[in-house]
Formats: sequence, C-alpha cells, structure tokens
Amino acid sequence: MAVADESISKDSDNLVVSDDPLHPANHICTLCRGFYALGWVTGTGGGTSIRRGPHIYIAPSGVQKELIQPRDIFILDYASRTYIRKPPVHKPSACTPLFLAAFDRGAGCCIHTHSQAAVLVTLLVERDAAMAGKLDTQRCFEIEKMEQIKGIPKGRGKEGMLGYYDRLKVPIIDNTPHEEDLTSSLEAAMENYPDTYAVLVRRHGVYVWGDDVQKAKTQAERWPPQ
Repeated sequence: MAVADESISKDSDNLVVSDDPLHPANHICTLCRGFYALGWVTGTGGGTSIRRGPHIYIAPSGVQKELIQPRDIFILDYASRTYIRKPPVHKPSACTPLFLAAFDRGAGCCIHTHSQAAVLVTLLVERDAAMAGKLDTQRCFEIEKMEQIKGIPKGRGKEGMLGYYDRLKVPIIDNTPHEEDLTSSLEAAMENYPDTYAVLVRRHGVYVWGDDVQKAKTQAERWPPQ
C-alpha cells in the first residue's frame, strides 16, 4: 500500500478523534477488547477493519488487541489504496489486502480471528477428508440443524436468514507463511461460494464479514465453530 506524505498523515489525526463510541476508531478498539476476552485475538493476532465512506479503518499489527487505542488506528483511502494515516510506531496489518477483498464485495466490516474452535474445525475437516480419500476436494465445512446459523444471512442479495434445517457451507483455504499471500485464495473462495460471509484458513483462523459492523459482529459470534 502507498503512503501519503507526512503532512497529510498528521492532518488526518482528526479522523480518529470522536466522542461517538460507534466511530470506527473507537469501535475497533471496543471490538478487539471483546474478541480478546473471548480468546479470539490473543498474542497480537487477528484484526478488525471497518469501512466508513471513502475511508478504511484498520487495527495495527503487532499490538496487543486488548490495549489498542484510537490513536493506533491506520486509515486507508479506499479508492486509491493509499494510507492517509499511518502511526509511525506501528506496522500496518498484514490482513489489509484480505480486508479489502471483503470491502470490494460490499462489506462494511471484516473481522479476522485466531479462534481455537475455528482452527480445530479445519483440522477435523482435513482429517475426515483424508480418511475418506478426498483430501484434494474437501475444501468446505458444512453444518445443519444448528440453532446458531439462524443468525447468518442466506447470501448477498437473498432475503432472510438461514433456517435450522438449512445447510451452512464455509469454504476452507490453505494457510501460507505470510498473511497477505492468502489474498488470491480468499478471493477465489468468495467467487466459488458467493453466498458465504466467512472463509476458514486451515491451521490458522477465520475471516468473517458483513454489510455493516453490527452484522459482521453478529455473524462472527453466531458462526458455529467460533
């Protein structure tokens, strides 16, 4: 990602100052503290990003997520993919290109967690596929008759939520040594499963997104393997 000049970055500090708890800079901090309490973003892992108009607000990398403050937040101009706010003491999130993949498909918020339950699901699917001799074709976690899926939409452009007897399908992609290298696989999974609002990363975690912050948070919390 490109970086705007230093003067623009300093002038943009006002973009993270607000008394509104739902302002993206404040909201990301609140969400990260909550996800930390759930054990989803421990050890500086995971991240959250919110789009508001032309701006993408992103939690920094390498920071204990329960300690993030609004001043730590990066801001990206969505159209130009240029940072307009880049705190000098922090590193940009390696999740950024994956967040952008969700925003390119209309999301308003994208959440990445290292939930142990999500990791375990990918291992169980991998084990079951190997036992069935389907390791190369089993790239999806499927579940039905689960109360929690009733909080997950049927798919973009479709009315209503999944029902108890519906089948939720969540694609699984292979992990890579560097987070940003997951982007093409994530985008392919989004294309192959257009109704999904989540993608599992084998032996790593999960990306979940929604049309807005409330929907993304709800879907992350309602998603069965979390």
